[in-house]
This record gives sequence, C-alpha cells and structure tokens, in this order.
Amino acid sequence: MPGMVLFGRRWAIASDDLVFPGFFELVVRVLWWIGILTLYLMHRGKLDCAGGALLSSYLIVLMILLAVVICIVSAIMCVSMRGTICNPGPRKSMSKLLYIRLALFFPEMVWASLGAAWVADGVQCDRTVVNGIIATVVVRTQIWCPVTLRRASPCFISNRTISGTTRSLPRWSATPQGAPSCRSRTTDYDLVGGDQLNCHFGSILHTTGLQYRDFIHVSFHDKVYELPFIVALDHRKESVVVAVRGTMSLQDVLTDLSAESEVLDVECEVQDRLAHKGISQAARYVYRRLINDGILSQAFSIAPEYRLVIVGHSLGGGAAALLATMLRAAYPQVRCYAFSPPRGLWSKALHEYSQSFIVSLVLGKDVIPRLSVTNLEDLKRRILRVVAHCNKPKYKILLHGLWYELFGGNPNFPTELDGGDQEVLTQPLLGEQSLLTRWSPAYSFSSDSPLDSSPKYPPLYPPGRIIHLQEEGASGRFGCCSAAQYSAKWSHEAEFSKILIGPKMLTDHMPDILMRALDSLVSDRAACVSCPAQGVSGVDVA
Repeated sequence: MPGMVLFGRRWAIASDDLVFPGFFELVVRVLWWIGILTLYLMHRGKLDCAGGALLSSYLIVLMILLAVVICIVSAIMCVSMRGTICNPGPRKSMSKLLYIRLALFFPEMVWASLGAAWVADGVQCDRTVVNGIIATVVVRTQIWCPVTLRRASPCFISNRTISGTTRSLPRWSATPQGAPSCRSRTTDYDLVGGDQLNCHFGSILHTTGLQYRDFIHVSFHDKVYELPFIVALDHRKESVVVAVRGTMSLQDVLTDLSAESEVLDVECEVQDRLAHKGISQAARYVYRRLINDGILSQAFSIAPEYRLVIVGHSLGGGAAALLATMLRAAYPQVRCYAFSPPRGLWSKALHEYSQSFIVSLVLGKDVIPRLSVTNLEDLKRRILRVVAHCNKPKYKILLHGLWYELFGGNPNFPTELDGGDQEVLTQPLLGEQSLLTRWSPAYSFSSDSPLDSSPKYPPLYPPGRIIHLQEEGASGRFGCCSAAQYSAKWSHEAEFSKILIGPKMLTDHMPDILMRALDSLVSDRAACVSCPAQGVSGVDVA
C-alpha cells in the first residue's frame, strides 16, 4: 500500500501493483521474442544478400535485448508478488529493478531506430524478412508508450409542474411488439429538465403494464429535498399506489448526504422522533404535494374503496417510509413497502412504531440497508485493522474477485471484516511502526462494536420489519451454472448493524437485481417466509 519512491518523489502506485501490468508485458514480450526467433530460423538462409549481415545482426541483438527485458520484467513481477499490502519489506528491491527496466528503454529505442534506418536504406533481401523487421519496429513503437504510461500512473416519468400549473401528459406511441417508443417533443409542451422525448413515461407504462388512464399524477420535478413520484391506481390489488423514486441525480445525492438528524413533525405517540434530515425533508415535500394539491383526494374520489400503498427504492424507500408515517393519521390503513431502504433513517422508537404497517426488503449484502454515519465510521476502523493485519498479497485478493466474477461461487463466504480467521492474521512489518499507530488514538481496534455517535449523528435504524432475501448456493456469470435460488426470512435490524464487504454489496442494491430475486422467489413454490417473531404485530405482505 505505501507508494514507491522513485527519482526522489513518492508515486501513487505501490510496489505490489505491478503483478498484472508485468504479466501483460511479459506475455507480449515472449510472443514477440518467439516470433523474431521463428523469423530468423526460417529465413536466415536468405540473408546472404546486400545488407543481409546487418539484418542478421539486428535480429540477433534484438533477441538478446528482448531476452534481457523478459528477465527483468519476470523479476519485477515476482518481486511484486512478495509480501502483503502493508508489508513492503520483501519488495525493497523493486526500485532498483524499475531503474534497470527504465534504462533498457534507451537501447531499445536506439536499436529500433537503427533497424528502421537499415530497412529504409534499400536493403535488397527477401521481402518477408524486410516486412518482419518493419513489423518489429512498429510493435516496439506501440509497446513503448502504453507500458511506460501504465507504470507511471424504477425511473419515473413526469407530469411537470411549471409555475404552479400542472401540464397534461403527452401521448405516447408503441411499437408493434408492444415496447414503448420515444416521440419528439412538441412545441406546445413545456418541460423543465428530462423526458423531452417522453421515453420515461413510455418505459413505465411498458414496465408496469398499467394503462394511461390509471395514472393520477406523475412528477419529474427533481431538486434537493424534492423527489420525483407518481400516483397510480392498481386495480388488480385495489390500491392507490404512491411510488417515490430513488437516487438518480446529483440533487438526490445531496439529499442523501444531508445526514444530520432532525425531529420528524408527525402525529403519533412516539416521543423520540429523530429522522434523517434530507430524507425527512423529501418526504415532507411529497406529503405537501399529495395533500395540499389534492392529489390523494382526487385518487380516492375515483376509487374510494381502495387502500393506500406507498412504495420506493433506496432513497425513495426511506422517503416512502417517512411519508407513510406522516399519512397514517389520515389514512390508518396505509401500508408501505420499502425496497432496499437506507439503515440510517430514524430513531429506535420510530423503527418499533413502524413495524405494524411498514415492510422493508433487503437483498443479500446490499450496502445501503446497512449504511449509516456510525456504520461508516465502524467500517473505516475495521478496514484499517484488516489491511494492517492482512497476510495475503494484493494480487491474490484481486484474482479471487476476478474468479468470482467470471465463474461465480458462494456469495456468502466469510471475510476478515466479518471476523473470520482472525487468529491466522500476522502483524505487518512497516519498519519502526505499524500502520495502526499512524492514526488517531481515538480509534480502538480491539473492539468490533460501532463507534459512539455524536449528538449530530445519533444511531438511526431502518424502517419497519425486514424481509431478508439471500442467495443459496453458487451462481455463474455466463450461464455455465444454474440460475440463482433465493430464500427469504424475517430478520432483526441488528443483522444489518454492520456494512459487509462482498462482491455483491453494490449489485444487490440494483432494482433490477432485486426484482429478479423476488420473481425467482415467487416462482419457486417451495420458498416461504418464516413466521413473524413473537411480540410483533403482523403485517400484510400480500
């Protein structure tokens, strides 16, 4: 991990980062050497021409020079494999090898220039030999610069509200196969921002299977603390559905990052009503639109017997949970389904209060339902500890990840961050002091518990009860293995109190991956959800 020192300065590349670049160059050089050797052996009898002696000498010296480079590159690659991330001691000879390798660029350049000059001088030899030498000069030129540089360095459509006026939705066209197509923007339809070609609206119609008349309100208005949302009628489930979009823009990211806590203004018997400020403000915005603009009143005037269901993914899932809590006084039968919501949403009291009407769904090791300020501090502490004690070289760690991406495997394998195999970890050798001593003494690396939170960032919890979807067995990446199978169970929020490191910690958060897992689970009649825990009121999850 410590950067190498070359030419009197420290570079942003470590001595154990040269395994894969070295392997790439080694393969190219070996193939190049074999090609030149084959050319020389097959055509050396044709070099008794004018200038043939020069060409013969050129090929022999070139093979010798390539052999030296191959040996140096092999040494660089082997040395780079030694030690561990924080133990560069076994790689202390790397700087000398790099100086030698850089020095070899000069004779390579000179010899390539001489070869080009001799060929251009009108050598009267076999054309195959001449073309082969030209190819070696071209290949050498193509390799110089790349090698040197490598070593040195559910979208929602919108019914726009403009100046307080809600515009009507434009019509959309469909292909004969039923897939939506985009239409050109008309001059009489004013838009602010995206969906100029109405692609988003066509996409959501195609994805949901709803009809144009089923939509009550669609908004693409997107600012900090103001999220896009839709209101639609689901006649099959007899529900008025409010769906809130997740993070898709820079404004949404700023809403996510506004992680201070504020008191949630809601009518309920809970005393401790702290919530994530950014998500709370976003939910309040949607609440005002639904109530003050009469959107929900319009929906229930069309279907008064329907029930209210609020859904969202990621940031939208957190906003949906807060929105359901705000609306519960006026709509006691409201239900909320939060897909992959953030963990740092609200207080423990609100978490317990919401379990009767909110259900969260989490897939695998998804990082967002485990994400909070306190968990990030804990993750930083654990990463420092694991990096400092890791006894595996960097290239092995990267190869393990590459193997998983190509051929699959068990996605739930233990890692050092999970606390496995701690007894076999060794102390790093960083000279006078360990990596850990370079950091603030406020960090205690002997404990696995999260850091104490400041009043600005108190511990926050996920919404409602949690259904955890987990992949069973191995799954391949290119169809070489059977399709992934999933199981589901009710889980306690404490199971999501730490950020888990794994190959799928980011992909498990993608909405298409989550929907695929849900479809697989629903299609498998043997899958079931375990019984609710005792003392917790049931939730309708139909």
